[in-house]
Amino acid sequence: MAARIIRKIVPAGRSGAAQYSTGVRKVTLIPGHGIGPEITVAVQKIFEAAKVPIEWDEVDVTAVRGPDGKFGIPQKAIDSVNANKIGLKGPLMTPVGKGYRSLNLALRKEFDLYANVRPCKSLDGIKTLYDNVDVVTIRENTEGEYSGIEHEIVDGVVQSIKLITEEASKRVAEFAFQFAQDNKRKKVTAVHKANIMRMSDGLFLRCCRDLATKYPGVTFEERYLDTVCLNMVQDPSKFDVLVMPNLYGDIMSDMCSGLVGGLGLTPSGNIGKNGALFESVHGTAPDIAGKDMANPTALLLSAIMMLRHLQLNDHADRVQNACYEVLREGKSLTGDLGGTGKCSEYTAAIISKLN
Repeated sequence: MAARIIRKIVPAGRSGAAQYSTGVRKVTLIPGHGIGPEITVAVQKIFEAAKVPIEWDEVDVTAVRGPDGKFGIPQKAIDSVNANKIGLKGPLMTPVGKGYRSLNLALRKEFDLYANVRPCKSLDGIKTLYDNVDVVTIRENTEGEYSGIEHEIVDGVVQSIKLITEEASKRVAEFAFQFAQDNKRKKVTAVHKANIMRMSDGLFLRCCRDLATKYPGVTFEERYLDTVCLNMVQDPSKFDVLVMPNLYGDIMSDMCSGLVGGLGLTPSGNIGKNGALFESVHGTAPDIAGKDMANPTALLLSAIMMLRHLQLNDHADRVQNACYEVLREGKSLTGDLGGTGKCSEYTAAIISKLN
């Protein structure tokens, strides 16, 4: 059942695991850009109706120019996440041009959020080409091709360096195996191309093999990226938990989202040693911003992941059950889900199921 997929996102006492009291928790809130503010308000309204003990610390992460002339995250936002150790983020837009870097990537690196966890599970009421999909992608989040190490050798020739380290590979591999064990998942698949990138992917694969020996109760397999892509679209039931380097994880997690209805239905959490940031992974959709047409499901499900991280499982269950009931009924769905409902109507429908 989908309600169980995000019950234990982080093992207790490990990898940034939450150890919180039952009191009110202060959470950094980053509404984001485009439809971000609208879907953020929807989540806030639902949480308020459910009496979730959360106090929001809202910050803006619109890029600001630093002393070096490059654009980065405002210090106020950094201070907030450092203080609260937990955050919820809407979609961010990074301007295209020299001097700008991805704000999403910058946030992950700033707080060393090394593991991206994305559960992809079929939802009742959402018709897709696949039934009973139940896959979790775990992506190394800090290095690989996304390390941002590039330079022009000569005119017309650019070199981009893929950085893979033993430390980062071991910790994300351990996270994946511990996640599988704690969530009673049966298998971890390491996704790689060590046949071509023998040193970089070879190091990642060796780290996965080493960690597998410490978890005899979890089946381990290793497969090439292209083979996994082929097999995934043929039969997703062949897979359980996937762990992979950064770029492969970016590709596979979006692909798996497509199997269950798209990014608008997929929750996501970024976990680090000292904190966690949960987010919607879809775009800012500026064409529908401000028109009450946005779908807040992905951000809401990510917020439910956050509640489980905070060990607020009763509140998480209540909100999640209300959301799933509205999806099953299919009466208030937004346009991207095949309905004609507005964001505000969809939000109101979920709130009505809480009462």
